Amino acid sequence: MDMYTNGKWRASRDGKTVEVCNPTTKQVIDTVPFATSEDVQDALEAAQSAKKGWARTPLWKRGETMLRFSELILQHKERLSSLLSQEVGKPIGQSESEIETVARLFNSFVGQAKTMYGLNIPLDQQAGVENDIYLTRKEPLGVIVGVVPFNFPAELFSQKVAPAIVTGNVVIIKPANVAPLTILEMTKLLYEAGLPDNVLQIITGAGKVVGEMLTQSPLVNAISLTGSTETGIRTAMNAAKNLSRLKLELGGNDPLIVFEDADLELAVEQTVFGRTLMNGQTCCANKRMIVHRSKVNDFTDLLTERLKRIQVGDPLNRGIGMGPLIDEEALRTVHSQVQTTIGQGAKVVLGAEIVDNTWYLPTVLTNVGPTFEVARDLEIFGPVFPVISFNTDEEAIEIANSSIYGLNASVFTRDINRAMSVSYQIESGIVAVNNTGTYRPDAAFFGGYKMSGLGREGLIGALEEVTQTKSVAIRNCLKFYE
Repeated sequence: MDMYTNGKWRASRDGKTVEVCNPTTKQVIDTVPFATSEDVQDALEAAQSAKKGWARTPLWKRGETMLRFSELILQHKERLSSLLSQEVGKPIGQSESEIETVARLFNSFVGQAKTMYGLNIPLDQQAGVENDIYLTRKEPLGVIVGVVPFNFPAELFSQKVAPAIVTGNVVIIKPANVAPLTILEMTKLLYEAGLPDNVLQIITGAGKVVGEMLTQSPLVNAISLTGSTETGIRTAMNAAKNLSRLKLELGGNDPLIVFEDADLELAVEQTVFGRTLMNGQTCCANKRMIVHRSKVNDFTDLLTERLKRIQVGDPLNRGIGMGPLIDEEALRTVHSQVQTTIGQGAKVVLGAEIVDNTWYLPTVLTNVGPTFEVARDLEIFGPVFPVISFNTDEEAIEIANSSIYGLNASVFTRDINRAMSVSYQIESGIVAVNNTGTYRPDAAFFGGYKMSGLGREGLIGALEEVTQTKSVAIRNCLKFYE
């Protein structure tokens, strides 16, 4: 499948490609271009040429294109969902939900953009400017680069593209090499819906070529990246050369706290849902289970029994609860991290096994101390459940905040006063009470504290990230105040 740059679907300049494999079958699904530096430069210049015309296209017209796209997405849901499951290994039901989210987000951002009103600020509070009129309006930034990871490519494509183009920006997307196909198919539908040439471009290829050029180019006004903290720091260093605006959603080691008065069955059900979503490869999943000492055994028993019922297998088969990790390197990394945790004193209650070099079985680890790496900064991107015990509320909060990360968090308790007090003290972007940390409504201000990133996504937050405020002052036009 070709990439879309400079107004055409095309191969790379040198004809090189990269294979996209099904992580379940290990078979090649398709190939995509391995872009050259010349390809990237062409895309940057094409974006610069397109940005003025799109910025001057009225909102109603931009919105019409996006609404047509939403209709096309739903018409092609079955095909897109199947492709998504094949390229990332996501259970088909989760893929269908993600494709539906794409349509909903494009619709919702159109509606939300219509509420971005300017201000008429009265100046009679200050002597000498009382007869001036001072107005503000929101304007696009220009060229925005979006770097999309493999785990939720369709949704995160939408979280970056929809707010950017509805507000008049043009976008260049760098998808993950292992998961570009659904993004490319959705881009075809956007152009079928009437998007003008080069408002959206997709460049596939190596991060060290495509990513590096895009993030340090003076032709880029803003960068939105979802990825690892290490990649985020590198991107921030590149962006600093041109003071490009940054939105970074990075790593997480999210705490899930279960107090002694919690509904244990609810806590376990939400724990399993959050940690097995996308086969355990979710940034905002609950990755540290922090459980009151009096409930550790009951929680662990319920959790283990619930995980034993999860079927692993081909994600295209309905009823499968977990598919494979994205590739063999991911499998080796997760298994190595589990072995490291065992070496520090953790005990295996369930799992810690690789099956057919494809699936990593749900893994429960107990006897995990608060000073273990996994209890602090070791983010495991797989279905691993380390259980850490605590005695007091203060201790639970201390463990939760002991990480360099601060993306999402969960608190399970029947006491609303405790829930609010603890939520206020946890250092994370979202705290979900009696729910998994993967809680992310479209309107949520999604983003993290500390080294989990910068900026916010969501219907309101994202629109602020991709626009800037223009002020227009008309001097001495009122002749009203004497």
